[in-house]
Amino acid sequence: MIFLRHHQMHFRPIDPLGDGLGDEIAAERNEPEAIRDLAEPLDADMLQRRWSVLLEEVKSDPEWFEFAND
Repeated sequence: MIFLRHHQMHFRPIDPLGDGLGDEIAAERNEPEAIRDLAEPLDADMLQRRWSVLLEEVKSDPEWFEFAND
């Protein structure tokens, strides 16, 4: 009675970091500007200056657009 035998399929667990993502995350954590500890208060002025610079860099991108203007 072979058809009464219990068969189970087994799959190897998926490793979400197995495609190199883990290496990218480790590299980002080692960058000098990486956020280390969120327990310490952030300097609001420094954060505002940094985001302003980033926003200007993005706006200079030729593919930048604003929804309100389109």
